Formats: sequence, C-alpha cells, structure tokens
Amino acid sequence: MSHQYRVRNHEEIHFITFTIVDWVDVFIRPSYKQLIIDSLIYCQKNKGLEIYAFCLMTNHLHLLVSARSPVRLPDIVRDFKKHTNKQIIKLIEAENESRRDWMLYRFKYNARFDDRIQNYKVWQDGYHSIECDREDILFQKLDYIHDNPVRAEIVSYPEHYIYSSAINYAGEPGLLEITLLERGFISVKA
Repeated sequence: MSHQYRVRNHEEIHFITFTIVDWVDVFIRPSYKQLIIDSLIYCQKNKGLEIYAFCLMTNHLHLLVSARSPVRLPDIVRDFKKHTNKQIIKLIEAENESRRDWMLYRFKYNARFDDRIQNYKVWQDGYHSIECDREDILFQKLDYIHDNPVRAEIVSYPEHYIYSSAINYAGEPGLLEITLLERGFISVKA
C-alpha cells in the first residue's frame, strides 16, 4: 500500500475504496451484495466501525468511515476483507453462477502472486484511504460516493440506488444505519 494512503489518525473519518481484483463485476447478484451489507453491519456492531457513507458498485466499495477507539481502522479493514474474500468464494461455489469457472479462475490466478493467500484472492491489495480532516474534503468525498451510480448510468438520482447511503441522506431508511454528516461536522444517526 502506498505510504500516501496509509491511515495515520485512526479516529479521523477516512474515504476508503476496496476493489475486486481485475475489476471483476462480482456484485451483480443480490446474494453477493447482501454479504457485503451484512459484513458491514457486523463490523458496525462488533468491531467499532462507524459508517458515514457507502456505495457498493459492481466491482468496488466506497466508504466514509472511522473506527471507535481503541480499535484501529486498518484492523477492521483487514478482518472485513479476509472474511468477505472467503464468503464470496463460498457463494460463487454454492450458487447457480453462470460465471463460476471464469471467476474462480481469475481469483485463483491472482492468489498465485501473493504468498499470504492460499487459494483465492478476491480483493486487490490494500485500500485507497484518504483522511478527511477538512470539511471541504469530507463533503467532496461524500458527493463523489453518492454520485458513483449516477456517473455509471445505473440511476438518474443518487437516492434511487439501494446499495448506497444516499437514501439515508434523503431522509429515508437505507440498508445500513449510518451517521449522517452535516455541515459544521458531525452527525445524526439514520
């Protein structure tokens, strides 16, 4: 991971992105998407993850997050990626997946180049992390996250994409309970 993107202040809000190896479009089936949502909820309840915004696209996940002390954000990220890596493979093997052989081949191929991985590598190494220590950066990243499905021409309005916190910011309940950001900083649970 680039030194530029390392988490320095573990309690600060960070914009982070996790990407699937080879940009494989894994998250096109509801069960794969639900796995990510369930894993994020688990991290919120059991690992100290605070989520301010999220957007799950077909091959990557954007988050605005922080970790509640004494937990460290890199530890949560490591555990999340390790768990979801294994569970995604299990789902691919168990489901009626037309792309099964191709996907497993891609993930097995990528594991060959990483001594830490035994069988399959789903996520790219590391994660892109930007500390949002100023309000302008924070809200630029919030807008970027929510506009992702609009730019991808999946929806016309950010709040219409279910796998995003844009709906929370529009005043409706979303898939995850998040902490809403307000100008002048922090927040309200939604």
